[in-house]
Amino acid sequence: MSEPLLKVEHLSMRFGGLVAVDDLNFAAAPGEITAIIGPNGAGKTTVFNCLTGFYPPTVGRLTLDNPGKGRFLLEQMDGDRIAREAGVARTFQNIRLFSRMSVLENLMVAQHTELMRASVFSIAGLLGLPSFTRAERQAIELSRYWLRRMRLEDRAEWEAGNLPYGAQRRLEIARAMCTKPALLCLDEPAAGLNPRESAELNEILLDIRRDHGVGILLIEHDMSVVMGISDHIVVLDYGRKIADAAPEAIRNDPAVIRAYLGADEEEDLPEEVAQDLPRGAH
Repeated sequence: MSEPLLKVEHLSMRFGGLVAVDDLNFAAAPGEITAIIGPNGAGKTTVFNCLTGFYPPTVGRLTLDNPGKGRFLLEQMDGDRIAREAGVARTFQNIRLFSRMSVLENLMVAQHTELMRASVFSIAGLLGLPSFTRAERQAIELSRYWLRRMRLEDRAEWEAGNLPYGAQRRLEIARAMCTKPALLCLDEPAAGLNPRESAELNEILLDIRRDHGVGILLIEHDMSVVMGISDHIVVLDYGRKIADAAPEAIRNDPAVIRAYLGADEEEDLPEEVAQDLPRGAH
């Protein structure tokens, strides 16, 4: 069995007297889609914030094994190094594009670090040296590749803020993929999408997993997305893990149904309630 891509051990995050995440343990395998789900306030985004360096965890070890770069202890790194060195990319629940830049420019910005290195921090760029010209051409090619994959190639020169909402969501994912991540963290990528756009998102994420071997960590309330594409699901409630299994097992887990539907601990949970979990979880 291969080593996990991501291993979360005893993660806790406290804000004063509030415990947002409480002794969380789970692993995400390379080349798989792992979903983190739970009711509002369960601590899902807090987990992402710890993984991506928005704030250090109160307690815990967060180990990323990037096959091309080595092993990283994320809890000891700031967010810039986590993205640049460890290879963790992230999107947000609220879209954060450069709305006045073009679609293509948004993807070029994602490759800023590599371009600056190739330009020797602007010197080679100003002089037009071959090393920078080559790096710039490769950056444009990578950007156009992801525009094609996200079906945005005909809108490369549009201002990003003028794209339809669903296209902006796809552009965020394209921008994250331009950083060549080992782990892609998506915070509610289906939020605000209609059923057709959610189905299209499913296809895109499955293609990324298949064609690029990128591990995906997914926070999502849309159970048609979660159940349709996840290899593995971790369920949180009030900051604690209550389930950690394959989708079919999660669908029928009484603890998960109680957390989502508010069933009483002593109440019998009929089979039809378990079958309704994807609808009841919205």
